[in-house]
Amino acid sequence: MQRSRPLGVLTGNHFINGDTACAEGAIAAGCRFAAGYPITPSTEIVEHLARRFPLVGGLFIQMEDELASSICLIGAVWGGAKAMTVTSGPGMSLMQEHIGFAVMTETPCVIVNVQRGGPSTGLPTLPGQQDVMQARWGSHGDYEIVALVPNSPQECFDLTIEAFNIAERYRTPVILLMDEAVGHMLEKVVIPEASDVQLQGRKFTVTPPGEYWPYRVTDDKVPCMAPVGHGYNFHITGLTHDERGYPSMNAEAQEKLVMRLVTKITDSEEALRLYDLDHADEPILVISYGITSRVAHRAITSARQDGLGVGHLRLKTIWPFPEKLLISILDEGAVKHIVMPEINLGQLVLEVQRVVAGRVPITHVPHAGGAVHHPQVIHDVLKEVAR
Repeated sequence: MQRSRPLGVLTGNHFINGDTACAEGAIAAGCRFAAGYPITPSTEIVEHLARRFPLVGGLFIQMEDELASSICLIGAVWGGAKAMTVTSGPGMSLMQEHIGFAVMTETPCVIVNVQRGGPSTGLPTLPGQQDVMQARWGSHGDYEIVALVPNSPQECFDLTIEAFNIAERYRTPVILLMDEAVGHMLEKVVIPEASDVQLQGRKFTVTPPGEYWPYRVTDDKVPCMAPVGHGYNFHITGLTHDERGYPSMNAEAQEKLVMRLVTKITDSEEALRLYDLDHADEPILVISYGITSRVAHRAITSARQDGLGVGHLRLKTIWPFPEKLLISILDEGAVKHIVMPEINLGQLVLEVQRVVAGRVPITHVPHAGGAVHHPQVIHDVLKEVAR
């Protein structure tokens, strides 16, 4: 059927998987450029964008590999676009140098990683949560990153929009850390009217051309960008640089620049914090994220029916880690034991251990990947620690 105007936001109720919901979230967020290379289990995202972008004035380019995809992403942003790239597993490893470059150049962009079992090519069609530490520490040097973790197709839509808003607000790359189970899960997704989608616009300078510096520090530590095509000329480099964007390779410039890059994120940890907290006054607290949080919820429900006192902290933002939130929960004094299931052999639990600092015992419930935990496994752990 011929349409009189391009399709925009697909308002209404849809039965779609998480990958498709992520793609629609990107479109609703104003993303109009994506570069990527097919890799399971993320391919459905770019396949959907390739079909939808021509209808909304967007462009998807299949690059020759993930290295090309991630640098093309950065170039598109500096060309004025809201842009994203999508990958999984080995592709995320290849993108790490450019993620560091995006941090250093303060390029607002979104990187979607639909996790699968690893290492190497591992389990392309089966779930894992094994890229948690890679998302935080994958590139070299000192920096902070923002990583959001959805647990449903609805959140794949919602948190993709949030990822773009954070990227634009803080001039930083944001990682949407999905997983195979959520990416391929089919559920109802409610897409609002376009007018109801809250978007963060790009922070543009009001300084005239010739006087603009791309890294001039503002009160919120986030420099203004220049609108493309309005006569602005400036220098961008991955080298340590001054406010003009020129290389300034000395210890003083490094301290000033890196501390600002870090603190613009850490100072905003509370604003970036997304989570659900249920029954924080119980003696056992389960901390979970992503697909594991859904399995944990079932186990917790069953444990409560058995009379166990169990609370649940579900993290949607894992980086920056919400350490002040966890400390405040512990300060209330009710929690006596933490249980943490993950589809890895111990990643985010290391951050929990650091923050808890021995105040209460922590029981990790690992899984090497390829499937989710059986709820009974978590239930049995809860019974054991309650004794």
